[in-house]
Amino acid sequence: MQTSMIAAIYKNFLGHAPDWYKKTIIAFLIVNPFIFMVDPYIAGWTLVIQFIFTLAMALKCYPLQPGGLLLIEAMFIGMTTPGHMMHEIEVNLEVLLLLVFMVAGIYFMKDLLMYLFTKLVIKVRNKLILSLSFIFASAFLSAFLDALTVVAVIISVGLGFYSIYHKVASGKEFHSDHDHTSDDELGSHDLEDFRAFLRNLMMHSAVGTALGGVMTMVGEPQNLIIADKAGWDFVEFFIRMAPVTLPVFVFGLLTTVVLEKTGMFSYGAKLPTAVRQILVDYNDHMDKGRSKRETAKLVVQALIGLWLIVGLATHMASVGLIGLSVIVLATSMSGVIEEHALGKAFEEALPFTALLCVFFGVVAVIIDQGLFQPVIHWVLSFEGETQMVMFYLANGVLSMVSDNVFVGSVYITEVTAALQAGQITRDQYDMLAVAINTGTNLPSVATPNGQAAFLFLLTSAIAPLLRLSYGRMVMMALPYTIVLTIVGLVATYVGLADATQWLYDMHLIEHHSVTEAGAQAVGH
Repeated sequence: MQTSMIAAIYKNFLGHAPDWYKKTIIAFLIVNPFIFMVDPYIAGWTLVIQFIFTLAMALKCYPLQPGGLLLIEAMFIGMTTPGHMMHEIEVNLEVLLLLVFMVAGIYFMKDLLMYLFTKLVIKVRNKLILSLSFIFASAFLSAFLDALTVVAVIISVGLGFYSIYHKVASGKEFHSDHDHTSDDELGSHDLEDFRAFLRNLMMHSAVGTALGGVMTMVGEPQNLIIADKAGWDFVEFFIRMAPVTLPVFVFGLLTTVVLEKTGMFSYGAKLPTAVRQILVDYNDHMDKGRSKRETAKLVVQALIGLWLIVGLATHMASVGLIGLSVIVLATSMSGVIEEHALGKAFEEALPFTALLCVFFGVVAVIIDQGLFQPVIHWVLSFEGETQMVMFYLANGVLSMVSDNVFVGSVYITEVTAALQAGQITRDQYDMLAVAINTGTNLPSVATPNGQAAFLFLLTSAIAPLLRLSYGRMVMMALPYTIVLTIVGLVATYVGLADATQWLYDMHLIEHHSVTEAGAQAVGH
């Protein structure tokens, strides 16, 4: 029977995505113009919820296509304009350059990363200590690198481990070509246990990026925006955040201990003995076969890693440009000079970069339709410690469903305007800036929508291999979400004002004038 043209077009639409998913997206596209005609505000929130749905179904269909279709329609019916979307992209150009160049730069340092993390996994037999090592390493790196960069590192390591085991379990040699996405030759119980083990490490590491990323002005893009508006440098930012971030960090590590000891929320998975042996054999094989040139590569990559941390900590240049320098240095010193060899490094980052541009289009819709305005005005109506707590909670809730870069930049802009209008004092402004920063960073671990690093993990090549779905990520992040949110909230309400006053008394920080706020304002 011959297929009609309409049937053929429908079959091509979103490829092999489930039929119910295709019909759902088509239904969204049909109803949105009618909702917009009735009430633009409701239509805006409907679009945000629909976009979140496409993110949640990332393993059924990559969100770029359905999310992009929804955004294109939103522009045609007047929810926002291409010019506003372009403005959002320009404002967040550093984030996009970071993603493109830093993730690609990490690709050329994966030999060193595999070497270090293989040693760590083999030497540390205690799963609890290994988990704490991963979360601590992720937190430390995220304080100096962007969280996306750190997650790219962890993904690269996890993918390396998975492909090594898969290759050997399929009867191949370490150096053989192999498709690790096909499980046809494997029915092993060890594979499922190994997946669970890697899922644990991935989620611990992702949470670690939030714990470290909240502490410094380079940890997350919105931190940079907040620090710039408030006129804080690297050291002052760290000190001002410390009354909230240090207790949260301690309780984050304690949560890891409890989860690994109890095995709740599918944590506590052990590395199967057979898999450990394969990794040990691989490590021995690589150590014995390593030539002088390969050793020289590792040494050079270690020096480039040092440059990366120093360059980012001192903010010598834009994060993306430092990433570009890593690509140039790493490829020059490793002899990678062919265009096709360079191209592989960008395969992981570019689909996500395109998705992030669509996300910024949705952000433009949120601004144009004033979706967050009622919440912001309501929160500003409170006073004192209650106002700080309400800012923290409002930021947290919105950051769970929207991008925390957007939420943080919108809130700090509104608070800066309130300061300059004389509604709040400068000292109050500084404490609200702390509440905004911690509020956008901590509760947002609840879903992949809030943290770009979590979204990157969800949409990466490793997620389907480890069966790491949106729902599973939310479930595994839940205990961390509860603990980090509550500890951050208590620290903000009980300790922030007193601790900040003590810091002033000790002259570790100084009072700022009103004119300093927003003088170098960036963002929206």
